[in-house]
Amino acid sequence: MAERSYESIPWSLPELSHAYGPRVHLLADPLLIGRLARLCEASCVQPEFNYGIADLYRALGHAALNTLLPRAPVEVLTRMDAVTPGAAWRGEVIARDTPAVTVNIARAGTLPSHTLFELLNQTVAPEGVRQDHMVMERETDEAGRVVGVSVHGSKIGGGVDGAYVFFPDPMAATGGSLSRAVSIYKEQVEGTPARFVALHLIVTPEYLRRVTSDHPDLEIFALRLDRGMSPPEILETPLGSRWEEERGLNEIQYIVPGGGGFGELMNNAFV
Repeated sequence: MAERSYESIPWSLPELSHAYGPRVHLLADPLLIGRLARLCEASCVQPEFNYGIADLYRALGHAALNTLLPRAPVEVLTRMDAVTPGAAWRGEVIARDTPAVTVNIARAGTLPSHTLFELLNQTVAPEGVRQDHMVMERETDEAGRVVGVSVHGSKIGGGVDGAYVFFPDPMAATGGSLSRAVSIYKEQVEGTPARFVALHLIVTPEYLRRVTSDHPDLEIFALRLDRGMSPPEILETPLGSRWEEERGLNEIQYIVPGGGGFGELMNNAFV
């Protein structure tokens, strides 16, 4: 039963073309983009909203794990061995010994990180999977503009040597929080990871400009890029071709068209 067709399984991420750099992946998936559009409607509330978030992060995690994680050959003796001795399936799968860490950036990142944590535990050996936690929030001025990021605390359960470190954060607006979180792992956590990976539902051109400058090694996956504050002529251009003129943030650094405060919606707490 030496089947050869599954020895090397092809995988190609469906993604939009753009000029933001090779580590930015904007998924071209009509089903997922449609589901995300529904979450952005004012009529989408609990429990539909959280069910949708979890579904989208399972799909986004699926895409990132297939794209980045190493593979290994396996041989699995199936239950058919009881009647047909030697009934084993052989093929290539994601390597079970791959270590991974997912970072919950509270509060919008809590449900996405937990969803990814469960997916990782189903994909690789659970003893090599960990979920860390960070409490961060925007600092704003009197006009509501973002001026910085406050870190109130963290629970980081160990080193990251050789691990894939994921930051699932739905709304990537300015890049301040995500950039700070990655910097903390680079500067304060022991070990050299295999990869830093950000997983977002919506990103802006401003976010991409900030994090690709601060962390050019960061791999970014997103379902949608919003640049709705750009001049009309810019919206007619290919993504990233006039990056410096693209805008996705309003005067208080919320994403347009966006979908509102996903952290508030996920928790039914509008503060």
